[in-house]
Amino acid sequence: MAKVKVETPTKEQLKSLGVDTWSKWECDVKKFDWEYDEKEMFYVLEGKVNVVTDEGEKVEFEKGNLVTFSKGVKCKWDVKEKISKVYKFG
Repeated sequence: MAKVKVETPTKEQLKSLGVDTWSKWECDVKKFDWEYDEKEMFYVLEGKVNVVTDEGEKVEFEKGNLVTFSKGVKCKWDVKEKISKVYKFG
């Protein structure tokens, strides 16, 4: 089973998830290591990112994608274009 899920949500999905109430985060172009100590779901407002998990799973996401990282995922982020996202944990 994939530890990272990328999908293109409908407006109805976004509304039912309440993404307009989520916290915002931005990051300029850079590379960094990250570990998810809890599940995170986020919606990409702008940007493009490539991620490689420690298990070798390669994932790409960009503006308009809804992304879910499972708890415990360790990965390397490669921000190709400045990312802006709204997110929630749990």
